[in-house]
Amino acid sequence: MSADNVVKGPASYFPSIENKYGRPISEWVEMIKSSPLQRRHTELVNWLKSEHAIGHGHANALVAHTLAQP
Repeated sequence: MSADNVVKGPASYFPSIENKYGRPISEWVEMIKSSPLQRRHTELVNWLKSEHAIGHGHANALVAHTLAQP
């Protein structure tokens, strides 16, 4: 694989998130978008960690990806 094909940023975590937690990324994104929390990064990361037992790095990647979408 060339350096141009390497996935970087939050998306680089997606395969391990789907494997470890058994849900597709699209489902996580919808859960984050429908969360009753304000769209504050840290609150959403902490919510994923406490309510869904997701590790910090995975939660951070999911929230960063979701909040970056229009």
